[in-house]
Amino acid sequence: MEAVQTGNLLFLTGMLPLAGGKPKHLGRLGAELDLEAGRDAAYTACLNALATAKAYLGSLDKVTRVVRLGVFVATAPDFREYPKLADAASELLESVFGKERTSSRIVPGVASLPLGMPVELEVILEVAP
Repeated sequence: MEAVQTGNLLFLTGMLPLAGGKPKHLGRLGAELDLEAGRDAAYTACLNALATAKAYLGSLDKVTRVVRLGVFVATAPDFREYPKLADAASELLESVFGKERTSSRIVPGVASLPLGMPVELEVILEVAP
């Protein structure tokens, strides 16, 4: 399941940079992909998170706050631009919900992600009852 709600929290996991059901980007940052491709992957994964939340809730108007954004990045050992890459997802959430309703963030680098994806997002949303 990509979306699970408990109480007033909606957990979205496994948000990948898919477009039309297919990977938009494959590879690791600093190896096969550059920062621009990584930012696009994070933005696309975040769009998918918003679409999943809307499908689950019926409307994004029910979101009262973005509690946490986790941006997991598959990287080569010398890639260090994690914050700049994750900013693409953070900026999208700020544009939708406003800066005052956006989240804390964690951006760990990992050796690999499912299906060879460069990023995977976890988003926790607070929702109105």
